[in-house]
Amino acid sequence: MSFLHRLTILAAGLTSLLQAQSGAGFPDLTGPCLGQKPPGDVPELFAPGVVNTGMYTRDIAISPTGDEIYFCVTLPGFNFATILYTRVLGDRWTPPEVVPYMDDPRYFYFEPHISADGRKLFFLSNQPDSAAGDTTGGDEDIWVMERTGDTWQKPHNLGAPVNTDSSEFYPSLTRNGTLYFTRQIKNGRDSWIYRSRRVNGIYAKPERLGPRVNSGTSQYNAFIDPDERFIIVPTNGRSDTFGSTDYYIVFRNPDDTWTGPVNLGSRINSRRGQEHSAYVSPDGKYFFFMSVRTPLDDESYRVKTTYALLKTLYMNPGNGNSNMYWMRAGFIEDLRHQAYNTPPE
Repeated sequence: MSFLHRLTILAAGLTSLLQAQSGAGFPDLTGPCLGQKPPGDVPELFAPGVVNTGMYTRDIAISPTGDEIYFCVTLPGFNFATILYTRVLGDRWTPPEVVPYMDDPRYFYFEPHISADGRKLFFLSNQPDSAAGDTTGGDEDIWVMERTGDTWQKPHNLGAPVNTDSSEFYPSLTRNGTLYFTRQIKNGRDSWIYRSRRVNGIYAKPERLGPRVNSGTSQYNAFIDPDERFIIVPTNGRSDTFGSTDYYIVFRNPDDTWTGPVNLGSRINSRRGQEHSAYVSPDGKYFFFMSVRTPLDDESYRVKTTYALLKTLYMNPGNGNSNMYWMRAGFIEDLRHQAYNTPPE
């Protein structure tokens, strides 16, 4: 039996075990956003013990009706990297499960985004595109799966002109279907934000956005407002950063010019500089973002290191892996005034 075959069997066993365990003792969650108490103006962990468990966790997408939540987890080295989802059945949230067609451990599945009508799920994967004759995979492309009734159908590669032999990732869509995404130079590290308009049901040739959106040495994983009023861009290489990569917001004008960028500030950006994934809920109420934080980031944290403490920290969020935080999204309007240099009302 080959190593790959053994790995596939192990993955199937682990999936079954995790799904069985997740249902045992899963909390009784009702209400919006997994029944979590709404946050204020200070970032909080989102759904600790359910979404944030201590595993490397990032990326979030919520259905337009708010009854499905998708998020990503991975083991170290991006092993077993996949998208999980939880949904409301009756009036209760279900234990997280792997999204259909995303359980092959040989490949990774990341960065979900749901279209405004809830009928399409876009995501990143390096799985092979069998429809194009690819049998090995490895190229990072944007994929999409469509919903029939309540069932997701088999995904397909979005294809040209969006996908190329470079890496394309982090899809984010406007309400009218315009696709924003990242393209990373082949065999390099530099990356930029691109946009592809949808014309007569077909994606047009992508355009690389200008220097206000692409304002650093590298930028990636941008979230576009559904009404295309602003874009939030994790950017590296700017002089006004709190760490290395920070979140910046750029506002779009009616004439398709952009104003900004404005740093989202120290409440959100950390000195660790590992802020890589932002999202605003479909109702516009909450801002979600990925960040890597530990208790030592709080200067008041003064406890003695012990074996018991290390075990506790390792098994919980704040262990050095990334987590998803959330807060009220009202600060975005304040940043708009800052971008346009006008006082808030």
